[in-house]
Amino acid sequence: MLEHLIGYIAAVLTTVSFVPQAIKTIRTRNTQGISLVMYIMFSTGVLLWFIYGIAIHDIPLVAANAVTLFFAVIILFYKVIYK
Repeated sequence: MLEHLIGYIAAVLTTVSFVPQAIKTIRTRNTQGISLVMYIMFSTGVLLWFIYGIAIHDIPLVAANAVTLFFAVIILFYKVIYK
């Protein structure tokens, strides 16, 4: 039970950390300080963690990576469009 609580807390913290960057990127459309290669690699890694979470039926892992992937892809999209 404690391990699930730790997992959910970690999921919330790491996922929510992307919200300010996504909001700032959407509002300003400024992606100058964002590395395209890093976000491609990061988004791919998060996608693989998401798939892994599904494979092992780990709800905190799936939930955290689904939301993180959503925000990371938004930032990546803006990086590509507003380069």
